[in-house]
Amino acid sequence: MIALALHSARKTPADIIAENFSLLALALVSFAAVIFLVFLLASRASVKAQEWLKYLVFLVPASLLLLVGLIYPAIRTLILSFMDKKSENFVGFDNYIWAFTIPEITVVLTNTAIWVVTVPTLSTLIGLGIAYMTDRMKRPAVIKSLIFMPMAISFVGAGVIWKFVYNYQPNDNKPDIGLFSAIFKALGLTPPNWLLEVPLNTFLLILVMIWIQTGFAMVVLSAALKNIPDEVTEAAMLDGATPWRRFYLVSVPMIRATIVVVLTTITIGTLKVFDIVRTMTGGNFQTNVIANEMYSQSFRQMNYGQGSALAIILFVAIIPIIVYNIRQLRLERTER
Repeated sequence: MIALALHSARKTPADIIAENFSLLALALVSFAAVIFLVFLLASRASVKAQEWLKYLVFLVPASLLLLVGLIYPAIRTLILSFMDKKSENFVGFDNYIWAFTIPEITVVLTNTAIWVVTVPTLSTLIGLGIAYMTDRMKRPAVIKSLIFMPMAISFVGAGVIWKFVYNYQPNDNKPDIGLFSAIFKALGLTPPNWLLEVPLNTFLLILVMIWIQTGFAMVVLSAALKNIPDEVTEAAMLDGATPWRRFYLVSVPMIRATIVVVLTTITIGTLKVFDIVRTMTGGNFQTNVIANEMYSQSFRQMNYGQGSALAIILFVAIIPIIVYNIRQLRLERTER
């Protein structure tokens, strides 16, 4: 009887879909009713009241979303970082001491530092070089599109693609589909097991991120290079400056603010990198980074205290970059 009652109480997929659609329709109707009410009040209110109503309509929803989606989670994460595994007892700075003393986490922080130094620098340099060279071509659109195309691929998709490129087949009787292994074998060399070799595997993962971010850097820097006045370039040519001297003495200084923005934007994205590492190695073989370790601690080992401590460390690492970025943008506006 109990089993029969449970079976009859269990919802079918159609019931669940109907219930969700009902909730969605109710939410949309409620939202439309609120908007209609606001516009109705605005049309009948005085000019001064309309000014206040304007701030109410635009600022209150945004402030509520900011409070619910960012401020509250940030404060709760900060509190959890001082609690134990089950968030029941206060442990002080134990989770932070753990993060900076355990050898495994030291490897994680070291890998994250390597990512942060390598990816923004190389992506920006390669993107700047490609932007400078393609802008002098008659039809650069095809080349730019091909280089920008990886930006349209998700990090997970890019990780899957490059995992095939790094594929290693130890059995000679089976086909080897890895591109790098095929090149090594064609040259008569013995390919390594790419994703198991330390520290080579970390740099191979970094290569995937550079492949993605170079297109972004190229597009932004190409737009900045085109904004350099022709008179400046022509004056440098009349003074006898070579193309290389015009590049690093004229072009680069004039787009310095844009270069800083590109560098900081890629740095923030690199600090949060998770998908590539998770897809290609799962953080094993000493390739782990802080975002992946934060996920493992919080959602696989269910240690909310240590996971929250890593999240706060990541948050604190990003703050100086954002502050520097904002200062550069303000400086650029002042110079204009």
